[in-house]
Amino acid sequence: MVLVFMLPLLFAKGQTPEAEQNWRVCAACHSLGTNRLIGPGLEGVTERLEQDWLIRFIRNSQEVIESGDEYAVQLFEEYNRIPMPPNDLTDEQIIDLLLYIENGGQLAPEYAAAEPVAVEKSAELQRLEDKLAEREQMLLELDRDANRNMGTTFMIILIILLVVLADLFITKVIKARFVHITIILIGVAIIAEVAYREATALGRQQYYQPEQPIWFSHRIHAEQNKIDCMYCHTTVEESKHAGFPSVGLCMNCHNVVREGSITGRTEIDKIHAAWESGQPIEWIKVHNLPSHVYFNHAQHVAVGKMDCAECHGPVEKMDEVMQVENLSMGWCIDCHRTTEVQFSTNMFYEQYRELHEELHAGKRSRITVDDIGGNECQKCHY
Repeated sequence: MVLVFMLPLLFAKGQTPEAEQNWRVCAACHSLGTNRLIGPGLEGVTERLEQDWLIRFIRNSQEVIESGDEYAVQLFEEYNRIPMPPNDLTDEQIIDLLLYIENGGQLAPEYAAAEPVAVEKSAELQRLEDKLAEREQMLLELDRDANRNMGTTFMIILIILLVVLADLFITKVIKARFVHITIILIGVAIIAEVAYREATALGRQQYYQPEQPIWFSHRIHAEQNKIDCMYCHTTVEESKHAGFPSVGLCMNCHNVVREGSITGRTEIDKIHAAWESGQPIEWIKVHNLPSHVYFNHAQHVAVGKMDCAECHGPVEKMDEVMQVENLSMGWCIDCHRTTEVQFSTNMFYEQYRELHEELHAGKRSRITVDDIGGNECQKCHY
């Protein structure tokens, strides 16, 4: 009887942003509709199955299967015996998630009011955006290639200068001195430009694009298959580091998906080899900062509500990830000076009472990261 009276309280907090966040994990294998992915579509799941069963199955599906539950075993067999990872969620969080699924991925009105209104894009607008994204990717690749060719340019010009100087003072094949002087001046100017660029880029890795141990395409996974960044980078909202996906996480899909659309079986076989050997895949970190710089992903993603692309560029368009921005101190400071903080709707900033008062009194129209101390030296440097 007590449970009957408690149920309205449990459902009262349904469809929250926390449920939306928890759904990101589910979305890698399930749709909110009827179409099958790695697992079944979840439309109408709360009508077909008892809530208590769903809570137990979501928390630990293997435990339910091993108990001999007929329907759980049937699901397991039907979907190629792929185990659903256990979820460390409370009953309330699972009920919240089920409400989110039941309502087609919609937040409750009190939460949705604070969310930006999504505008449906026309097919023509989408095509235009795709073309612009492709053009941006092409320009990035041109910049990368130009950056890689700087060393070659430096060596060629240096050799030409040495030859010209040798001819000017020793061989004297070219009689007109203005030719020597012109070539020397142009060569010195180019070398100075290369030296300046190399000096300003010292310790930075813009356009760094290492070859990974497994050819992994973000274009296929993030854009075509719509896998959320946070499904693979699981600690991005709660840790300093975004984290690399484990072999087990890759196997959630690639236990079934055994052949890639571009690379065939070769690259996916490497995942299975790592799984069978128990050895982790040694992914190479692309975005690196100097050791004296402190950067926290949780601070920027969970608190600052920043989109991954603001620092990492259009990763979903990349077959091989490349560092797009230079990640210099000036670049970070400019961002802190111009980025407006979601101040009034974010509980993290409740401690800044004076700024809240100024905002409500109309003395300020917005709060930037700089206003809350984002450009103080000790915030980023040990």
